This record gives sequence, C-alpha cells and structure tokens, in this order.
Amino acid sequence: MDELLESVKKILQDKPLGSIQWFVLNQSWLGKTYSEMAEESGYGNNYIKEIGSELWQDLSVALGRRVTKKNLHLALKKHLQSEISVQENFLEQKFDEESSSEIVSPDLFSASNIEFPSGPVALGSPLYINRPPLEELVCQELLHPGALIRIKAPRKMGKSSLLNRMIAYAKEQDYQIVYLDFQEADQDVFACLDKFLRWFSVNVSRQLNLLPCLDDFWDTEMGSKVSCKIYFEAYLLQYIEQSPVVLALNEVHRIFEHPNIAQDFLPMLRFWHEQAKQDPIWQKLRMVVVHTTDIYIPLKLNQSPFNVGITITLPPFTLKQLQNLALCYGLDCAADSEGVKRLAPLHAMVGGHPYLLNLAFYHLCQGEMTLEVLLETASIPVGIYGQHLRELLTLLQKEPELMSAMQQVIATDEKVELDAIAAYKLESMGLVQLNGNQASAMCKLYRLYFSQQFGK
Repeated sequence: MDELLESVKKILQDKPLGSIQWFVLNQSWLGKTYSEMAEESGYGNNYIKEIGSELWQDLSVALGRRVTKKNLHLALKKHLQSEISVQENFLEQKFDEESSSEIVSPDLFSASNIEFPSGPVALGSPLYINRPPLEELVCQELLHPGALIRIKAPRKMGKSSLLNRMIAYAKEQDYQIVYLDFQEADQDVFACLDKFLRWFSVNVSRQLNLLPCLDDFWDTEMGSKVSCKIYFEAYLLQYIEQSPVVLALNEVHRIFEHPNIAQDFLPMLRFWHEQAKQDPIWQKLRMVVVHTTDIYIPLKLNQSPFNVGITITLPPFTLKQLQNLALCYGLDCAADSEGVKRLAPLHAMVGGHPYLLNLAFYHLCQGEMTLEVLLETASIPVGIYGQHLRELLTLLQKEPELMSAMQQVIATDEKVELDAIAAYKLESMGLVQLNGNQASAMCKLYRLYFSQQFGK
C-alpha cells in the first residue's frame, strides 16, 4: 500500500490529492464498492462515484493508458514494475555511496555526542529515520483546509517525533499552533463533559493569545457541545489572523477511558471537520489527533472521527531502516552489504520497534558489548532492556485482567482471541499486535521475557 501511495503521488505530482481522493483510492485498491465507501465515510454515494470518476480520468491522462476502478491493480502494478526495474540499480549504488560517506564522519556520530534514547527525537537530529511516504503525506495533508489527520501507534513508536516535525512544518507555513497533551489534564477535568470542554476551550484560547471569555458564549440551555462550537466559531476562529490553526491533540487515548467524555467529544471533532466542507470559517482549523490504540468506546459510523480524514499508522522499522539507523550511530557492523544479515536477528528480537532499536544501538556504539552478547542477554533482568521490561510488567500487575490476557498470548504461538478492551490496552502498551481482536506477541523479546516471568 505504501508503494501505491508513493507511486500515485509521483504520477499525479501536478494534481495533489485531498483526503477524500486518498480515501477512495485506498478503498478501491482494497476492493470496496462505492456504496460501502459512502456508508463508511458518511458521504453521499453519488459524490463518492464522482470523486472516483475524476480520479480514474486523472490517472488515465498521466499514465497514457485507460485506468478504471476494475483495472486499478493491473495498471498501477505495471507502472510500479517498470519504475522498480529502472530504479533498483540506481538506489543500490546510491545507498552504498551514502553508507560509506556516513561512516567516515566519526566526529558527527561519536559515542560521546549521542544522548541516551529518551522521549521524542530532537528536530534536526540525524537519528530520526523517515518512514516514506508518511512524513510527506501528513505534511501535505496539513495544507488542506479543514484537514483531520489521525496518527496511531503503540507507546514509543515515534508518534511525538512525527508530530513535532509536522508542527515545525506548519510553523514554516506561518500557521498558528495549539498543542494539547491530554496526559497533562488533572483527573477532575474528566468529571463531566462541560468541565472538560471548558478546560479544552480555555487552553486553546491561551495558546492563541486570546483572553478566555467562555461565559459570554456558554449557554446551559444549548448544552456544552453547542456552546463550545459557538465559542470556536464566533470567537476563536473569528479573532485570530487569517493564517490557519493547527490543533494538535496528543495522547487522545486517555479520553477513551472516560466514556462520558469520549461519546460526545470525538463526534464533535468529526462534526467540526465536516463543517469545513461548507463553512470557510472552519477551514482555518486543521486537526491532528494522536493516540496509541483504536477507540474501544462504541460510536456510530457517522459519529466517529476515525473514519474520515486521513489515518496514519506508524509501522515498525524495516530492515533497511534499521540499517540506516545503525549507520547514524556510526556502527561498522552495518557498513557493507552483509550488514542487513548481521542485524536481522536484532530486528527479529525487537520487531523493528524504534525505541528498542535506538536503545540497542546506543549501547553498541558505546562499546559496552557485542551484538551477540546483547541478543543473548536481551530478555533477562540485567540486560539492556531490563528497566523497560520491568516497567511493562509493573503496568500489567496493576491490572489483573491485562495480566491474564497477556498470559493467554504468551501461552501459545497461535493468535489468541481476547476481550476487545484488554486487546486494545495491550496494543496501546505495545505488547501485542492485533488482527481484529486476535492478538499475538509484538516481538520475540516480549515472548521470552514474559514466558520467564509467568513461569515463576
């Protein structure tokens, strides 16, 4: 799918697609009918068909051959194959050149200059590894009026690092930024919807350098959601400059734990996004929603903000990206064509998890141990992952139902059907990967460690 997105971007470089065009393209590739797309997205059937018709026409003109919904796979695969055959030799040669040039710069990547992995990767850091085409895709989407972008991934997968780069890009466009992290909210903020929306509105006001004046717009007769909408529409979005506002909402999964808030707040975000299709004032607002897992609060399809806009799920690092990261740490073991083979066991051990890979490369570049020793001791308490693993075990011990669910996952090599909420919470912690409600251990490291712990 990533290859498809990148290929279509290049094909239609003069006509960038909006979020609804990407949705139709994505769903068509998956074999969905226009009726199914309309039901899932909330758009009319005729509108979806019209978007599709224009999309196939643009692709036909760009490729010089007829493209339809039915022959989409064949047309794009032929195009991809022709591109791949031309680029393979070039990319291989370019990578070899870049690898050798990176390794001969010891001053830049000396062990003493590299900080211990903790928190988001700093802007401008050579240790940030791109996951094409995600970075370009989300930044381009920010340019669309009324955009709604969702970034989903378990803990420590790089969500905040990506979000910070999106914010930096938005600042380059002279956009105004509002950043809210729901982890910072006091527990009593979630007591009721009215209190939560007032906290939300006051924080947005402050960051836009506007004096909060909620009482001028809040009306108990109309209700909290309508009052909040009017406050944004008639005050915040009216009095800011003409430049768009990026509303970045981090750690949104905390709201999932409060159904009384989630069942109203999340549909409200969707409604605001829909308003931008017809109201210029709402086109100023571009929303970015970041969370660790899928929502486990039942919402109607036409109320959820998670089936509109664009969704980005951060994948683990590939072997090539792992090799690039090792080069950034100045590790000779990744320098030549055998580097991937040497690093493959590490990739299998941690499942391509960015934080766990950074931790491994940090210790390797300090000269503390060899790769072989690191792998042999990875799952034991004195290994480099000891503290990280103990933190995860402590979290499980606080919630017996999660401990029980994880024991089920570890007990077999097959996928296990779990209770939906337990499955989503384990996914949020990064312990399992899900296919529906069926779960399996995220990586070999977790399977080894928890097998040892549960065996005690």
